[in-house]
Amino acid sequence: MPDIRPPAANSSALVLNATYEPLGVVSVRRATILVLSAKAVCIADGDGVFHSERTSVPVPLVVRLTYYVRVPYRPYVGLSRRAIFARDGGRCAYCRGVAETIDHVVPRSRGGKHQWDNVVAACARCNHTKGDRTPAELGWRLHVVPAAPKGVAWRVLGHRTPDPRWAEWLDLPPDASRLTSAA
Repeated sequence: MPDIRPPAANSSALVLNATYEPLGVVSVRRATILVLSAKAVCIADGDGVFHSERTSVPVPLVVRLTYYVRVPYRPYVGLSRRAIFARDGGRCAYCRGVAETIDHVVPRSRGGKHQWDNVVAACARCNHTKGDRTPAELGWRLHVVPAAPKGVAWRVLGHRTPDPRWAEWLDLPPDASRLTSAA
């Protein structure tokens, strides 16, 4: 008997260019529509099956477009609160506790910029204690060196947690459960 499990509601599929270059992540519903309209081919099947009255289609995990899409190269990753937490692993850069806020290493009131190399995740206690001072003034040290994330996975996924089954196409180690390093 065929597998008739419905796909998970929050499932995602990786979209590859015709050259197998990762382009982005879409919902499994959108990926299925791309496959059914012959705009993409399914490279790897996910969990579950989509059903209609006359056909059943495996849920796609990875799809490859049938035509090449030229994408302008974005050398940077957008700075967001969520991405900072992902980069720092949800831990405070000062005490390694659970991060709740973001902090500017050099305070903005002292000319610090809102850039990857000046923003870290911090717990509320450390952020409040630090206030308008630099870590050096308090005798603190950073447990992480703030830097802009690099790599194909960050450009494609941003702050999203990658599906471990995408590792082959994103050049991730097979056990990568989240993107937490800046390298």
